[in-house]
Amino acid sequence: MIRALDQKLAAIHAAPRTARDFILADAKDADMAFGVRAPGPRSYLARHGARPAQFSPEVWSRAEYGYRNLPEFLDIIREVVHQGLVDIMLMSAYVNEQLTIKEGLFKDSPITPAARANDTTDVWAVRHGCYTREPSQPFRSAHIDHIQCGLIECDRTTDDFPGANLGLYSMTFVNELEQDREALLWYKEFREEAERKKFRHFLEIFDPNVASGIAPEKLGEFINDNIIRTLAGVPDSGRPDFLKIVYHGPKAMEELAQYDPNLVVGILGGSAGTTYDAFKLIHDAQKYGARVALYGRKINNAEHQLAFIEMLRRITHGQISPEEAVRAYHGVLQAKGIRPHRSLADDLQVTDQAMSYDGSANRRATAEIRNNPLAKTSATPATTDGEAVTWPKRANGSPDFDKMNSAQRLAYDQARLG
Repeated sequence: MIRALDQKLAAIHAAPRTARDFILADAKDADMAFGVRAPGPRSYLARHGARPAQFSPEVWSRAEYGYRNLPEFLDIIREVVHQGLVDIMLMSAYVNEQLTIKEGLFKDSPITPAARANDTTDVWAVRHGCYTREPSQPFRSAHIDHIQCGLIECDRTTDDFPGANLGLYSMTFVNELEQDREALLWYKEFREEAERKKFRHFLEIFDPNVASGIAPEKLGEFINDNIIRTLAGVPDSGRPDFLKIVYHGPKAMEELAQYDPNLVVGILGGSAGTTYDAFKLIHDAQKYGARVALYGRKINNAEHQLAFIEMLRRITHGQISPEEAVRAYHGVLQAKGIRPHRSLADDLQVTDQAMSYDGSANRRATAEIRNNPLAKTSATPATTDGEAVTWPKRANGSPDFDKMNSAQRLAYDQARLG
């Protein structure tokens, strides 16, 4: 069957200036970044309900733990796939093996399975770790053959693989010659292997994860130029299907989107924020040229993921405004008896300053961090009372990495990685 992704990409390439097709991806690959916390809070479970777990009462309770386990996480992925409103389900190579290869979840689905094909060190956001404080280093856990067929070497007498044949490759330019050159060499090696194995990919470009010397209002230009320069030496056979980048506002988005009609530009979701943050981001990015959105924490931390995804889709179809979508979403929560994270008035606020078009598009004001019962420290402020962890910034609005403590660095990493 022809997947929705392929139909939409064909329509966008046929009429890049006028096509209204929009690709929506659910990024559930966070286990390659956050580990145990990746499945998200247990405040939302799939229809199947709770999955068995072992907790010794003399140590702690499941309520204190607070996170879904992997079986509960897989149930949610199944529900989202059966809903059929997203076009791509992005997973880790392991989850892809469980659901795509062993279970055949996507066999008759219009949704395209995908896997994270690399995990640079700036996504190693493990508890108590310091890896994300260093300039991003290239690294790949996943192997293309493992993603495609679950084996170290696939049978290549056919192009029909039981696993995913689409991968996310991530790069982080830090404005340092040797670091960025090394990242490009690893990407070149991956591209050549992917082309030989007929493995499709899309390219994610993160903002610098360390101080880069670039003012926040200039980061969009820095990223845009690096994208165009990187792909200028790559023919169609090796180019990514689309891009995934931070949304730096209308000007940066339009600059990149108009440059080459064949380049399909997408955005990443970033930190959870308010519901209005998420809805306005996808609306405005689409308005100024984006044709793809990949939302991770914004979906995974929602009170009701299926309803949240439905509102995203209705916004991209032009059926509803972001403001109307927030009100409709709260109406769904009320009808289902689900307590929202915030009041309707608070949820209609813009708290993510990446949505402020004031020349400071890279700044993020808040990042929601839930209590971590596995590692309670006085340095991690509680957020159950609605307060959020922020981090120190320089006068120009850029993050001041030298003054961050561990809790602030974790908040920054979660906001950046989404």
